[in-house]
Amino acid sequence: MREKKLLIVVDMQNDFIDGSLGTAEAQAIVPAAAARIRAAKAAGETIIATLDTHGEDYLETSEGRKLPVRHCIRGTEGWRLNPEIQEALGDSLVLEKPTFGSLRLPGAVAEAAKDADKITIELLGLCTDICVVSNALLLKANFPEAAISVNRACCAGVTPEKHEAALETMASCQIDII
Repeated sequence: MREKKLLIVVDMQNDFIDGSLGTAEAQAIVPAAAARIRAAKAAGETIIATLDTHGEDYLETSEGRKLPVRHCIRGTEGWRLNPEIQEALGDSLVLEKPTFGSLRLPGAVAEAAKDADKITIELLGLCTDICVVSNALLLKANFPEAAISVNRACCAGVTPEKHEAALETMASCQIDII
């Protein structure tokens, strides 16, 4: 049996770490997330990262009207990956996404795992209660037999309470919390 292990790194961007939507909790997970990425790379796992990506018109979008904080505007410093995360990722595949969940991510996972009999997917990143949960549920819907997990120590939510609530939601949807 050929198993394919994938690590999905969700939105580890400056604006979510120490920029316009940054938190102390997000800053605190960077070393652990970078270490996990390096370990995955050393183990030969496929790594795919996502980038929350908005245009200058962000505040006029549906999301921008409900979350009126300019963030992750393409080409800005806030849009870029955290330097420690970028270094750890190296030349890993990076997918831009215009909203919480990436519709391109399931296709990238399917392509990476096309010859596998078993798929194992681990997610880490920001924010647990928005983009991590959205992508985890998209992957679970597309790969119901895959072993999908979220690394709690390498995620942070908008608040610690929302982080925990999102982990509970994902566990209810048969996503393992490690």
